[in-house]
Amino acid sequence: MSATGTGETSRPAAFSIEGRLAVVTGARRGIGLAIADALAEAGADIVGVSGSMEADGGEARKRVEGRGRRFWPIAADLSDRAAVRSLLDRLAELDRPVDILVNNAGTIRRSPAAQHPLSDWEHVLEVNLTAQFLLAQALGAGMVARGYGKIVFTASMLTFQGGINVIGYAASKHGIAGITKAFANEWAAHGVNVNAVAPGYIATDNTQALRDDQDRSRAILERIPAGRWGRPEDIAGAVVFLCSPASDYVNGTVLAVDGGWLAR
Repeated sequence: MSATGTGETSRPAAFSIEGRLAVVTGARRGIGLAIADALAEAGADIVGVSGSMEADGGEARKRVEGRGRRFWPIAADLSDRAAVRSLLDRLAELDRPVDILVNNAGTIRRSPAAQHPLSDWEHVLEVNLTAQFLLAQALGAGMVARGYGKIVFTASMLTFQGGINVIGYAASKHGIAGITKAFANEWAAHGVNVNAVAPGYIATDNTQALRDDQDRSRAILERIPAGRWGRPEDIAGAVVFLCSPASDYVNGTVLAVDGGWLAR
């Protein structure tokens, strides 16, 4: 394959996204950071979006540019629809169109269902579902017009289950499965693949409370055939597949990367 700033690299053509431009939301840390790094390794330039993204791009820029790829950091609060529109305006000003969108950003609020505040419900659905829809709708329209594009949403084990004390989060992640399939139904014939990846129990900030609870952590690990918490890099490989030519005939799927949790 073609050279990058760090020297010659070689990768199977089916898994190469050389020269593509990818937008990754939630790219500052955790799963999003690992995805941005992996997509850069596969050949893509990256726009990293996060509500707390550093002006200089922080660790995300360091990793992406270390792969010889370009990086643009954008700070955007996805709970604010005006900020989402501003983000789309900034993306439209780039020197080339977006080829890949990884809608990874998300948030969670925990409380028993009977006491779950409406403000928490609204905040979680705004970030986890409405912002995802608006970004996919706008960027996907351009992909359809050009006849090429890859969109990957981040679902969850709670796309398939109800969870405990996370009713807003569960609702939003069930919704992600629905819009993934709905977009795929309309856009597959136009060369745009829309899919989702569903992480299992991954060691990130979002699962810190679960990992700190010895009883819950033990119960979770006992159910995972792989016998361990997942790593962000475990998800990144699946996302590279869904963003590559290798997935050109994969449409509307929710790919579980869970160490076997659902099989149990």
